[in-house]
Amino acid sequence: MRVVVADDAVLIRSGLIRLLEEFGCEVVDAVGDGDALVKSVAAHRPDISVVDVRMPPSFTDEGLRAAVEARRRVPGSPIMILSQYVEVSYADDLLADARGAVGYLLKDRVADVDEFLEGLRRVAAGGTVFDPQVVAQLMVRRRRDDPLGSLTPREREVLGLMAEGRSNPAIGRQLVITDGAVEKHVRSIFNKLGLYADDGDQHRRVLAVLAYLRS
Repeated sequence: MRVVVADDAVLIRSGLIRLLEEFGCEVVDAVGDGDALVKSVAAHRPDISVVDVRMPPSFTDEGLRAAVEARRRVPGSPIMILSQYVEVSYADDLLADARGAVGYLLKDRVADVDEFLEGLRRVAAGGTVFDPQVVAQLMVRRRRDDPLGSLTPREREVLGLMAEGRSNPAIGRQLVITDGAVEKHVRSIFNKLGLYADDGDQHRRVLAVLAYLRS
């Protein structure tokens, strides 16, 4: 997996590079600001970019804005936001592309290296991975016209776990229900959200998660 790392903190950037290389990834570039990230993604077309939110010059949301711009220049380029902060100002723009390949994890909650690397692989493959705290903050911005209004409480639970990147068996274990029950809930979610297209369950899964996060 070819990776671009964008973080202004030299120690964190170096640590990420060592970690990724130790587990077989090729770090094709490592940058410390948003402009450099956009140029690097355009030049290297990485399998995924790991991006901090707060970078120079203002240390507010440059990373998110740069990620949005990188996706505009290289449509669908996979992005994993890895930050100490939940910043929602540009998160909706990052999520607006229905092709998925987006993740947002909090640094101090990534305690399991294998889980982190699996999240990277999932996003690189076009999926979505979101820290539960990020999901909670995004849900605070719920619009009045809620597309999820027809979902049952259980279906909302299932969709919330889908947004965290859980597989159907993992959802079943978390909610203590059978795989068949999970599949039934997922089909019902797709139908209620109007996701009838024959594009495959994975594509519909991404669209359902994006609807959840934007609602």
